[in-house]
Amino acid sequence: MVHQYRNNGYNIVLDVNSGAVHVVDEVVYEAVALYEKHEKEEIAAILSGKYPPREIEEAIEEIGQLKKEGLLFTEDEYEDYISVVTKRPTVVKALCLHISHDCNLACRYCFAGEGEYHGERAFMSFEVGKAALDFLIANSGNRRNLEVDFFGGEPLMNFEVVKQLVAYGREQERLHGKRFRFTLTTNGTLITDEVMEFANREMDNVVLSIDGRKEVNDRMRPFPNGNGSYDIIVPKFIRFADSRNQEKYYVRGTFTHNNLDFAEDVLHLADLGFQQISVEPVVAAPEDPYAIRDEDLEQIFAEYDKLAAEMAKRINTEKAFHFFHFMIDLEGGPCVAKRLSGCGSGTEYLAVTPWGDLYPCHQFVGKEQFKMGTVFTGVENTPLQSEFKTCNVYSKEKCRECFARFYCSGGCAANSYNFNKDINSVYEIGCELQKKRIECAIMLKAAQMETL
Repeated sequence: MVHQYRNNGYNIVLDVNSGAVHVVDEVVYEAVALYEKHEKEEIAAILSGKYPPREIEEAIEEIGQLKKEGLLFTEDEYEDYISVVTKRPTVVKALCLHISHDCNLACRYCFAGEGEYHGERAFMSFEVGKAALDFLIANSGNRRNLEVDFFGGEPLMNFEVVKQLVAYGREQERLHGKRFRFTLTTNGTLITDEVMEFANREMDNVVLSIDGRKEVNDRMRPFPNGNGSYDIIVPKFIRFADSRNQEKYYVRGTFTHNNLDFAEDVLHLADLGFQQISVEPVVAAPEDPYAIRDEDLEQIFAEYDKLAAEMAKRINTEKAFHFFHFMIDLEGGPCVAKRLSGCGSGTEYLAVTPWGDLYPCHQFVGKEQFKMGTVFTGVENTPLQSEFKTCNVYSKEKCRECFARFYCSGGCAANSYNFNKDINSVYEIGCELQKKRIECAIMLKAAQMETL
């Protein structure tokens, strides 16, 4: 399978199954499109009015050589491997700890309903958190590196328990030969010098929530009284990012139907000095006024192109930055199992409520049919676990012929369920946006190679 496209002046040919990327001239680009369905003589005749005969001949020879070397028109060798992936022993490697089902902001698009996940407000106790870490260690097999995200609501509303759990985790590392990688996701309003000092010592990553420009952020991320959060969090975030040497953090935002010019928000954050940025599309019910709609896609695609072009200009300058959705590894990248089955929700990755209930991920919390067990009793709903374990790019019909399948790994199971009531379906708007981001990411790699 071959996917070819033009982006910001580059002619790009992607061999989907091998992952090989080719940046080509016009004659090769057009010849590739004809190669599988036409003989060489037919290709030469079709292109004869546009290019010199010698260039056409060389293009056809080049394509043939790439095919011979296994870099173009390759066969899918992974489908037979999926049975191996689904039969692997289940090993838990990551937990999302809902340390606080409460929040001091009232973000208008919050899927967690102001932090309470459509239930009651609550803080996780040390005893529940301790049991969660014990559960993770006991179910992690031989895996050494374990990941724990302190999530909410707003985790800093329960900061004392965060500190206690990190201390307990460090004790258990020595006893069990494990290494905890802790992450803190925060809206930033409660950040203090103590929080920064603690996070810089103990957190492998921090995620700082901000949507971009002041008017955009304050429209969707206000306090309950309607006041905006931008002026409070920006100085703290700048200090925080600088204190981490502009590494191991993200400022993470959400764009909606209200700010389809979101490239301006990304560039605003970059111009504030942030070098690690993620601004993602809202996922909302179609009836929500801020939801992304089909008719928005053309403008969103143009914004991604605009952003990628500006990032290409900034390569190797002091204004360069990373954009999470344009980060792609074309040489190594995730292992085959992860490429086929994605984030591991419901199997390798689980969410824990303040009461210790286990769910496939944070987006399923509150949906009782997806409760998998507790940190005290372990995973009890094994049929549900098996369903998530067999969810992959080959179980989703729409993924089978999609060029992006080995990069998005089938997309988000929660989004698939929320829109189609089936984790083996797809969220189609999300698919279109993901494909566009992958195209831009590959284009940026081509631009980076030119600078070497």
